[in-house]
Amino acid sequence: MKKSDFRFDLPEALIAQAPLAERSASRMLVVPPGAGAFDDRHVRDLPGLLQPGDLLVFNDTRVIPARLFGNKASGGRVEILIERMLPGNEARAQIRASKSPRPGGRIVLEGGGEAEVLSRDEGFYHLRFHVEDALESWLLKVGRMPLPPYIRREPGRDDAERYQTVFAREIGAVAAPTAGLHFDDALLAALRARGVEFGHVTLHVGAGTFLPMRVEDVREHRMHSEWLNVGAELIAQIHRTRESGGRVIAVGTTVVRALESASVDGELHPFAGETQIFIFPGYRIRSVDAMVTNFHLSESTLLMLVSAFAGRERVLAAYAHAVQAQYRFFSYGDAMLLWGQPDGEASPAR
Repeated sequence: MKKSDFRFDLPEALIAQAPLAERSASRMLVVPPGAGAFDDRHVRDLPGLLQPGDLLVFNDTRVIPARLFGNKASGGRVEILIERMLPGNEARAQIRASKSPRPGGRIVLEGGGEAEVLSRDEGFYHLRFHVEDALESWLLKVGRMPLPPYIRREPGRDDAERYQTVFAREIGAVAAPTAGLHFDDALLAALRARGVEFGHVTLHVGAGTFLPMRVEDVREHRMHSEWLNVGAELIAQIHRTRESGGRVIAVGTTVVRALESASVDGELHPFAGETQIFIFPGYRIRSVDAMVTNFHLSESTLLMLVSAFAGRERVLAAYAHAVQAQYRFFSYGDAMLLWGQPDGEASPAR
């Protein structure tokens, strides 16, 4: 299987650069299983598409303002994107500079203090921050919201709220679980009134989610690592939902990654820790019956995940329909409601 098998053409004008005024006003392409016709709807229509007793599972991670700027001792400009906070005011980060800083070097930060370069490993830097407060608290004061690289503008005041889900509570992500951005309080209330239940996982989305796949053979790709927590309470919710005939709907690919990482031989177990699971066609996703997801980048691992769930040809046909119908793509774009294929063979994920 090749990376190019997941390529599609996208006019740049369809890459959403800002969110809509109303979260749930985004369009939503409904992709039923099999060969059923695509249905052009809106996210606010979701309550009418679900049934009482269905369970929506959200990712409650909260994005930290993880983008920083500074200068090397030589005066060269440096941009830092924190990928993960570590104990002792240390962090794993990506650095963009005209010349890569070396271990032992220091970066004078715009918000005050310095970042000391400890080491470099596979494109990521290990930094120690010498700042006036605990790193998490300091970032909340001086960091900038880390908008994705395809959003070609500086983050504004509104992004601090809009690039965050309304149910975000567990601090640690450097990218939003974007399917959740479509849900507002009014939509959540309508879903509750419909009899839909809610559950939560935590998966801290890392900066590695934006790194391109650098190998053509999909099986040779090494997935980045992310931290997650799937609790016993959610697993009990899922069991109750299944037993009562309800369906489990993941809000976002991060929820699918979390649940599949917590699954052993098709059975869910509480799990907290790292995952490098790589899901692509040939792997059967058993943990959910449907997913709400945004449109993903061409040749990306996220596109491969949704293709494993609903079928590559089916997904690419849906993307072609979305391009033709002028849907908005990527983080601040529109959504899909995907139903899984009933047939498929399971194979190990990596």
